[in-house]
Amino acid sequence: MKKGEKTAVVKRKPLIGADYPDPEVIRVGDVYYMLSTTMHFLPGGQILRSYDLVNWEHAAYVFETFEGTQEARMTYERSGYGCGMWAGSMRYHDGRFYVCFGAKQSGRTYFYTARKVEGPWERTCIDSYLHDGSLFFDDDGRVYLVYGNSEIRIRELLPDLTGFKEDGFSRMLVQETEDVILGHEGSHFYKIDGRYYLFTIHWPRTGTARRTQMCFAGDSLEGEFHGGPVLDDNMGFQNCGVAQGGIVQAKDGRWYSILLQDHGAVGRVPVLVPVSWENGFPVFGEQGKIPSSVTAVSNRPSYEYEKLYTSDDFSYRPDENGHFRLKAQWQWNHEPNPDLWTILPRGGLCITTGKLCANVTQAVNTLTQRLMLPGADVEVTVDATDLNEGDFAGLCALQGCYGMVAVTRELRRYYLVMIERNREEKDTGMGAKDYLPGRIVEKISLTEPVVRLRLEASFSEHADKAVFYYREPREGRDFRRIGKEHALYFGLDHFVGCRCGLSVFATRRAGGSAVFYNFSYAPRT
Repeated sequence: MKKGEKTAVVKRKPLIGADYPDPEVIRVGDVYYMLSTTMHFLPGGQILRSYDLVNWEHAAYVFETFEGTQEARMTYERSGYGCGMWAGSMRYHDGRFYVCFGAKQSGRTYFYTARKVEGPWERTCIDSYLHDGSLFFDDDGRVYLVYGNSEIRIRELLPDLTGFKEDGFSRMLVQETEDVILGHEGSHFYKIDGRYYLFTIHWPRTGTARRTQMCFAGDSLEGEFHGGPVLDDNMGFQNCGVAQGGIVQAKDGRWYSILLQDHGAVGRVPVLVPVSWENGFPVFGEQGKIPSSVTAVSNRPSYEYEKLYTSDDFSYRPDENGHFRLKAQWQWNHEPNPDLWTILPRGGLCITTGKLCANVTQAVNTLTQRLMLPGADVEVTVDATDLNEGDFAGLCALQGCYGMVAVTRELRRYYLVMIERNREEKDTGMGAKDYLPGRIVEKISLTEPVVRLRLEASFSEHADKAVFYYREPREGRDFRRIGKEHALYFGLDHFVGCRCGLSVFATRRAGGSAVFYNFSYAPRT
């Protein structure tokens, strides 16, 4: 680093302690952008912004809704859990931003483009699912997609990205030859100083038997690509390898990579790794390991970043069309039904039920935020006055094996319950009619339908647990615990880290509602 430069440092830990998987990073001028997989959450295709590669904030979402399918809208017994947007690619070319990704459930590959990262984004698509695609613009103006699992292929696209070019260039770049748990995927493709580089992840059954970062290089698209592992490190966490992601050259000329690591129930977190070059081949970290600290130059030293989490009093003004736009840190569990939620004039988020549900994972209009390492304490006040009999309204640790504290109404009385599903009880089938009610661990009578709820989530030292509390308005400031400690897991049924969620669902008759006030989010340090 040059004398007088302000630097940002990240210690040997996740870059962001939350679920931002499949990171793709680019630089445009002095701004870094990171695209992350958002799966079934909406708005989707989240792009973060940084000026130093260490501190990040929200920049934009690529799309507000996704196809409007029954799965995305959670109609009938369908859902989009574990589906939606998978690992995406982001590029900046000739004054335009480009994002592409595949969605296995819809069987399509999507291309979005915009002049500004904030949008508006225009969309085209190919009616074929192309796994973990990397968009690549070559110097001669031709454009390609590199994609696949175990067999990584490159195919030439039409200039408008509406399909593949007839008789265009096409070949296999790399083919899996080892005994693996997971073959090559997560492609990132670049041309640097005249050479072509393909980065993938790879999970062999032998050796350390964990995800590793791979790189293959070739002098031409037609020639052979040679390479192998460039990073095999788990940073001391449960043999979870750090891999899958791209590289970026900083404004000062140095190179970095942002990769992901599975980190238990909190999800898949990004990790910053320095990259150097030897004989035209990248070297990740130091002697194949991530160093104890990584330093990068700040392009805007005085810039103050907005947090990736937020508290909220739910006081918003509608736009000219009468619509409310929530803070960017919020995402809906699936495509929201705008007729079933609103912001009240005096403040407060009102959610109304629109269908019958077996449990919270079926609820429409569940509003979520990511939980963060090493833990977070969130609170919200719920006014359940207008619940119908058999409704539940409350605060959940949202995943397949969820935990929830909720107000329910039975025989004109209000009760507070702690509900859970354990690892063996979670729903399976990704949309099949197999939803089962949660198990009520504890049930207490409330003196009134307004109650303050609290979730304490812990992820440090492999804790992965949630504990729930409540406080009635007339009982002072002390919280009481309800239920038991709830174990959290990362599961492929949802394929995301645990989130906190505000949710209302009906089990007998739709049309009841609840209001959420004064949400607070306090991360632990």
